[in-house]
Amino acid sequence: MTLIVDVASDGVRAPVSRTRLRNVALAVLEAERVRDALVSIALVSAPTIARLNRKHLQHTGETDVISFALESTGRGGKHTPIVGDIYIAPSVARANARRFGGSVREELERLVIHGTLHVLGYDHPDGAARTTSPMWRRQERLLMASRQAPASHERRGGRTSPAGERTRGRV
Repeated sequence: MTLIVDVASDGVRAPVSRTRLRNVALAVLEAERVRDALVSIALVSAPTIARLNRKHLQHTGETDVISFALESTGRGGKHTPIVGDIYIAPSVARANARRFGGSVREELERLVIHGTLHVLGYDHPDGAARTTSPMWRRQERLLMASRQAPASHERRGGRTSPAGERTRGRV
């Protein structure tokens, strides 16, 4: 089993450590019984996520999270790893936390879970039905479980760069 999650801050500050965000993504992969995965999480500025939103989703403006999953190329039943990129804008997460009355830390963790679930193939409808969808319910259960885990708990597997160094990956 190989689960690798890299987190890059791209010069953007967030009130949650990259290690914590990595551990949240690893917990989702483990909860979903994923055996092999390579996931890149990039914390980006609002203008950067707005550019990604326009270029890849044809939507105007900022959003909080965008995920990309590479399609499986396995043939004949071969096991292929999950590979995906997740982009999160902490400033948009901060605004959402204020708007919905939650903490920025919790919102960032929610976005990591949300993005990871999208990479795994989950989807949800737009509009009001979004928050009652199976994906949203799964996301909130995983968030509750991650919030109950001790903050100092270090998961095994995966990798992250030493503090102060930017991890390499697709940003």
